[in-house]
Amino acid sequence: MTDNRNTILAVILSGLVLIAWQYFYNVPQMERQRAQSQVQAELQKNAPQPNATATPGAAPQAGGTTPQAAPGANQQAQPVVSRSAAIAASPRVKIDTPRLTGSISLKGARIDDLALVQYRDTVDPKSPAIILYSPSGTAEPYYAEFGWVAAAGSTVRMPDATTVWQQEGSGELTPTSPVTLKYDNGEGLTFRRKISVDERYLFTIKDEVTNVGNAPVTLYPFALISRHGTPQVSGYYILHEGLIGYLGDHGLQEYGYKKMDETGRVPFKATNGWLGITDKYWASALLPDTSAQLQASFSSNLSNNLRKYQTDYLLDPQTIAIGGTGSANARLFAGAKEAGVVGINFPFTGLGGYNKELGLNHFDLLIDWGWFYFITKPMFLGLDFFYRLFGNFGVSILLVTVIVKLLFFPLANKSYASMAKMKSVQPQLQALKERFPDDKVKQQQEMMEIYRKEKINPVAGCLPVLIQIPVFFSLYKVLFVTIEMRHAPFIGWIKDLSAPDPTNLFNLFGVIPFDPTTIPLFGHYLWLGIWPIVMGITMWFQMKLNPTPPDPTQKIIFDWMPLIFTFMLAGFPAGLVIYWAWNNLLSVIQQSFIMRRNGVKVELFDNIRSSFKKKVTTEAT
Repeated sequence: MTDNRNTILAVILSGLVLIAWQYFYNVPQMERQRAQSQVQAELQKNAPQPNATATPGAAPQAGGTTPQAAPGANQQAQPVVSRSAAIAASPRVKIDTPRLTGSISLKGARIDDLALVQYRDTVDPKSPAIILYSPSGTAEPYYAEFGWVAAAGSTVRMPDATTVWQQEGSGELTPTSPVTLKYDNGEGLTFRRKISVDERYLFTIKDEVTNVGNAPVTLYPFALISRHGTPQVSGYYILHEGLIGYLGDHGLQEYGYKKMDETGRVPFKATNGWLGITDKYWASALLPDTSAQLQASFSSNLSNNLRKYQTDYLLDPQTIAIGGTGSANARLFAGAKEAGVVGINFPFTGLGGYNKELGLNHFDLLIDWGWFYFITKPMFLGLDFFYRLFGNFGVSILLVTVIVKLLFFPLANKSYASMAKMKSVQPQLQALKERFPDDKVKQQQEMMEIYRKEKINPVAGCLPVLIQIPVFFSLYKVLFVTIEMRHAPFIGWIKDLSAPDPTNLFNLFGVIPFDPTTIPLFGHYLWLGIWPIVMGITMWFQMKLNPTPPDPTQKIIFDWMPLIFTFMLAGFPAGLVIYWAWNNLLSVIQQSFIMRRNGVKVELFDNIRSSFKKKVTTEAT
């Protein structure tokens, strides 16, 4: 019975691993390839692009008044132009900060041109900077817009996407020099917008409207982030990319692009909220005042055969009397999802990012820590702590692995001690097979009696693997979602711990100028770098320390498991493979020590030699 349970457990674990690999790695990889093909096909069509001011949410306000759509929402489509041409087509105010460069378009007063200068497309520091925002008319418009809308039925002239604002004074937008834009509607309303930016990724916008006309006017402050075209996503279940927000009592709201296409529009009424659009490493979010009453929404609509995704909010209306002034404040986060900037609390440092500084509501959840955040966050904090000491995340992974081994030492000690005792009773188990060669039931009964007498847990050998699963997953999550790990080098050929080992056995590690992964159908299986091979060897060493399973089926499974894991982990982040290899090596040392302490001979090299001898004997036969 015990052998059957062990066999079933081994089969289930192996099956779960293979299913997870297929679901989380193989299928998403094929989906990404398919998505890339679709994107290229769409670009080749040179589809027209709307140049429109997106309509903020139109939920009814107090008194039943509904704000009208922002003017310019139905402009004529125009051909797709290059990003540089679109930027040059309108007067602009330059943005220049240590982390951001770009410009504000005076036409429409949009923030629609942003690049993240500290981040590059590849590990090559000379590769292009990451582009976050792009103007309307380009292949992938993405921008933020702020302002006012009038009540439905109002004839007051409001600024729209075609309105050209004037800059008061001159100069660039920098952390030390805000800019002020002005627009006079010629009917008694003067709009002023003061835009500030800090040294990281936060824009602060203050809008004012002065009324010197002949009648009061009611206006609604709004803010929106609009993204045209369905962006390419990583396609992994464990990562959210799309529309996101933490909206008061509604809590965390996450809508992927596909889900939004099916839903259309999702309205929210909330206080103390924020909302935006997130990619894997970058995000754009509206951060209204925490006391503001928001009528927010997520939306997706199809215009001129192009999807437009939008997050927006309206604030309560303001009636501006003759001679009076109305004002509204807004904030925009547009940049990289750095943990220290977004808002994870770093112990003993006082750092809390925007979440703490601005008193925001769970803004740290802009980073997708996952359901097991209580493991993932401490894992990241541990890695970051050692990174600050040694300046290398690879070294951090090695040190954190040692700490994890120490934390789990009592449990692992019991497990390895039980395995050592099991190895010591192998002669007795073999004798049972000889005494009762045809009576499996009697064998099981006598085996259980030996286990009971020697206080052996027959499933103890699975515990070291089971212990690794939550640690493995949390490290995988950290490597996959945190920008700190992106392009983080280790030593030698590992230039990016968040990417797979770039070497490949199937082209002799670069000797043959050929990429075997490009072979149709099965090419993506032909990725086997040096570190995955090292991981497989260390796992095989660890298996050879364990007693040989008495059941032949179970033995075959455990014999093949190192090879299966080698190929399975080959496409995973190099940092994860390095962790697993290092953990295996530490486990071999730890297990050998415990076996010696329990009086059991360590037969690692004897077992390895016997494995090769068996192969030689089989071939000779």
